[in-house]
Amino acid sequence: MATQLDSSIEQMARSAQKAAARLAVTSSKEKDAALIAMADALVEHQDRIIDSNRKDLEAGRESGLSEALIDRLTLTGKRIADMAEGLNQLAALPDPIGRVNRGWRLPNGLDIKKVSVPLGVIGIIFESRPNVTVDAAGLCLKSGNAVILRGGKEAIHSNLVLADVIAQAAVRSGMPQDCIQLVPTTDRAAATAMMEAIGLIDCLIPRGGSGLIQSVVQNAKVPVIETGVGNCHTFVDSSADLQMAEDIAFNAKVQRCGVCNAMETLLVHSDIAEQFLPGMCHRLREAGVEIRGDETVRRICPDAVAATEEDWATEYLGLILAIRVVDSLDQAIEHINTYGSKHSDCIVTRDYNAAQRFEHEIDAAAVYVNASTRFTDGFQYGLGAEIGISTQKLHARGPMGLEELTTVKYVCYGNGQIRS
Repeated sequence: MATQLDSSIEQMARSAQKAAARLAVTSSKEKDAALIAMADALVEHQDRIIDSNRKDLEAGRESGLSEALIDRLTLTGKRIADMAEGLNQLAALPDPIGRVNRGWRLPNGLDIKKVSVPLGVIGIIFESRPNVTVDAAGLCLKSGNAVILRGGKEAIHSNLVLADVIAQAAVRSGMPQDCIQLVPTTDRAAATAMMEAIGLIDCLIPRGGSGLIQSVVQNAKVPVIETGVGNCHTFVDSSADLQMAEDIAFNAKVQRCGVCNAMETLLVHSDIAEQFLPGMCHRLREAGVEIRGDETVRRICPDAVAATEEDWATEYLGLILAIRVVDSLDQAIEHINTYGSKHSDCIVTRDYNAAQRFEHEIDAAAVYVNASTRFTDGFQYGLGAEIGISTQKLHARGPMGLEELTTVKYVCYGNGQIRS
């Protein structure tokens, strides 16, 4: 079976290479028309998509998936409309391909340009979020890349239909056959074959939980852009507007708790803890949040569970929140840089100097001053869809939009120059 899968992945990758070669020279107008057609197709086939998604939801509940994962898996009319809008936004964005990043002339008359070009063939290995199928395909097409998608078993029915709908719409619009492909099996050997497809897949991007990401990072033989888990923090400073802080913290935790930009730890300055925590904890409890706190938190909010060292480093992806009282901005920064995942962290403060220190000293892909961490999202940032949130520092960091799916080519024009 492994040999058959290796052969199948190789065949998909070789056809993707042919598609990528054509996409690299496809005009912006043609790509944008395809994206709009893909968006229209999603809306047109909404009922078919939701029917397939229902099968995944039923199987997920039978297998005991958590409510947070069920939420990630669920497709509704609104979520399908949001995916379509993401494609329309991509169509409206400038095409990054062919952009001259820099140009100069050497003393010998040689003209040099540094130009943005596609990566080529991109492989995406992801878990239970079927919207990744559409987001990734749209971003890759707009940036001139062919894509091979390998989703998890939790969303296989949804992914098969989504990929079929958008791929057919793209081809009908003139895009090359096999520019969007979905691996039709959830066998782990298929993922392994993608990780080992040296010379066939130019870049591999994992999107999912820590286990999946680390498996790809540690085992892949092709280049990887690492997306990260989200142990995100909100720090309520001593000068904070407490109502603003409560609203931001509540939104960051409760608005959608099963995503990587949801808050997992709330830090509160000791100067305002007695004033802030009773109302905050009451509001969180009313929303069904389990609070795990340090000794001070448990004294102020007696029904809080004692937090352990592990809680400070945990991405819950559910209605659980760790709360710690700190004595200073220094202690808050130290805590976040020690336990955080370098994803998204927030300070709520009216002190400009505190905001500036937090901005400069927190090591994260996204830093917020007086705003919810839930905004770390390509769609919310105006980047159209996103392919993931990168927490690494090489090549791409933060929401990965079009620019992060390009590389560069140096183009040199001469009139007979030779090197002496």
